[in-house]
Amino acid sequence: MFGWFLPSPVPAEGAFGLPQWLLVGVALGLASSAAAAVLFLAADRLFPTEPQPRSDGGELRRRTEIREYLNAIGEPFAEDHPVEGETVAFYLPERDVAVTFDVGAFYRLEHADTYAVLVEHELPGFALGARLPFEVPEVEFDGPGDATGRDPLDVALSELGVSGDADIEEIRAAYRRRVKEAHPDQGGDEDEFKRVREAYATAKQRAG
Repeated sequence: MFGWFLPSPVPAEGAFGLPQWLLVGVALGLASSAAAAVLFLAADRLFPTEPQPRSDGGELRRRTEIREYLNAIGEPFAEDHPVEGETVAFYLPERDVAVTFDVGAFYRLEHADTYAVLVEHELPGFALGARLPFEVPEVEFDGPGDATGRDPLDVALSELGVSGDADIEEIRAAYRRRVKEAHPDQGGDEDEFKRVREAYATAKQRAG
């Protein structure tokens, strides 16, 4: 007549009145995340990755070309010079002319007294003369992209980034490195890629 009544199981409670199984699960999840983070940091310290070279869109090469061109026409200049609150790549103090790669800086200087010239990264350095607001002397260009009349071998070695006493193996290694950097698929451009190949042909012929 009398039934047996069994008490229903009551889950154990932990902190904040939450079930103990939930607290254990959260603790295990946090411990796993911490272990993964420690492992990642340790692996990064033990096996650091090589930093990838940043592509500058040819600005370094253009700077070299513009520097050579300004020297060739005998025009004094200062690099990374402040003008009206902007830092421009080249400033010609005797002409009050600013040369910049930065479109924003160019537009901000439009209403200043200084004459601003915008140079695209793909513009060859010797083409700057056509944009300057004054007459420039004619100069001869010997070698790929050179405006100084230097020996073509010196120009080629400079393009490849090797010294004058480099042997053929050093030239080959430099070429392999530079041609990867200059390749259009790696952030270079066609003109730069062509110059590197021409420089290698010149350097190999003269040094071999």
